[in-house]
Amino acid sequence: MDLLKPSAANSSPITPVGFLERAATVYGDCTSIIYNKTIYTWKQTNCRCLRLASALKSVIGIQRGDVISVLSPNLPAMYELHFSVPMSGGILNTINTRLDARTISILLCHSETKLIFVDFLSRSIILEAFSLFPPETQPPMLIFINDDGDDNKNSSSDLDFTYESLLMRGDLDFQWVRPRSEWDPMVLNYTSGTTSSPKGVVHSHRGLFIATVDSLVDWSVPKQPVFLWTLPMFHANGWCFPWGMAAVGATNICLRKFDAASLYDLICQHRVTHMCAAPVVLNMLANEPGIEPLTNSIHILTAGAPPPAPVLLRTESLGFMVSHGYGLTETAAIVVSCPWKPEWNKLTATERARLKARQGVRTLGMTEIDVLDPESAASVKRDGLSLGEIVLRGGSIFLGYLKDAIGTSKCLKDDGWFYTGDVGVMHPDGYLEIKDRSKDVIISGGENISSVEVESVLYAHPAVDEAAVVARPDEYWGETPCAFVSLKPEKSPPSQKDIIEFCRAKLPRYMVPKTVVFEESLPKTATGKIQKFVLREKAKVMGAA
Repeated sequence: MDLLKPSAANSSPITPVGFLERAATVYGDCTSIIYNKTIYTWKQTNCRCLRLASALKSVIGIQRGDVISVLSPNLPAMYELHFSVPMSGGILNTINTRLDARTISILLCHSETKLIFVDFLSRSIILEAFSLFPPETQPPMLIFINDDGDDNKNSSSDLDFTYESLLMRGDLDFQWVRPRSEWDPMVLNYTSGTTSSPKGVVHSHRGLFIATVDSLVDWSVPKQPVFLWTLPMFHANGWCFPWGMAAVGATNICLRKFDAASLYDLICQHRVTHMCAAPVVLNMLANEPGIEPLTNSIHILTAGAPPPAPVLLRTESLGFMVSHGYGLTETAAIVVSCPWKPEWNKLTATERARLKARQGVRTLGMTEIDVLDPESAASVKRDGLSLGEIVLRGGSIFLGYLKDAIGTSKCLKDDGWFYTGDVGVMHPDGYLEIKDRSKDVIISGGENISSVEVESVLYAHPAVDEAAVVARPDEYWGETPCAFVSLKPEKSPPSQKDIIEFCRAKLPRYMVPKTVVFEESLPKTATGKIQKFVLREKAKVMGAA
């Protein structure tokens, strides 16, 4: 047995890019993409991606390892670029469409982007970003994506190419550039902006293959689902579902922007079966007035922030089947999920929602997860109370941060763990629950307060639409909880005192917000995460309570 060794036949680098080729064979005449009046089949999508990859290499001159950026909402081109860019040998970098010109300029310079595809509606911001480049730095080549694939609309005479005209220059018989090693970089993702210092997260073909297959298995995605793209593909590559939907021959419903009413219309029109969404989207769906419960169940995978149990309860009452997961940009996709146990069906709806709000156990693609005491580095007690840092190890963990050896070494440590910076507890049944980001824990009079727990109580108030809790300086306690809330339309909105009294009836006294600030809406990233660093600054400016 010791004479047996790996061979070329069993050592071919794995990559999720190959899922498209298979989809064209198995699901060739089935619908792959629907966007307004644009409809493609899987055979057509494969052909378009091959031609664009060919053009990137032969016409533009993209070399293996060059970074190609995209600034676009969920358009068909955005979906295709998830395949075309790595097929050309390039590294895909998707950029948050809500970033300002200064930040976009910094990211493009940091990544040394050679070429950027830009939605035509973002023309002004990308040109402003280019104007902010250092004098000695040449901006990348710019190619605009025109809506509905129409080159006659919103085109620009000062450009050599648009997306469609470049694609038409490609060779349909192009042999796409396969990775030399499965550890070759495939995507570069900048962290989502809930902190003020985004980092460039690099993932390999191997990691993304594992994450994609793992996500399909864990969510039990069947063949040929109808997937509604509410999750921005620029956020951690849509949790790897652009590649995953090719693997199962899905119909991808793309949309530029949405509100709750339009989502319900699309769900009914296309008989949607699956969608991913941040908790803020669940809240939006649950609070849409006049909506009747769905006639067919829609599977929703939510992640990005711990969903408050009251929001889960309201969403599921409308007929949505919510699965809850946990992942980071650095893990590529969901790596902890909450498998449902049959005995939980006997519990009350409120108790079921509380259990489902927990993050859960490792997915099959993760090797290990744990919660470690920050001082001893030992596993915390499985009592649902002892706080520690969540750590992970597994095949989808990122390669490291681009040009940031120090940042990489701080979270990918020599003990073999990826340190997430998230604070959690482990319950007696082995299920993990996030309590906060380490920077969001409020320390009041020596007591650690989980902002997530306080927020969950606030969401239970019938008048509260959105809630976020941060630390406010306090001369006596050091800091105290400060709640920022937006309200549903009410004839008699609650006062600050009403909110505080509501919390006092449900929380220990030291956890009750000392201050409540009413806002029309809370600041968010494009993926619906509330930007607590913005609120922390507001609370800081307010001064000591």
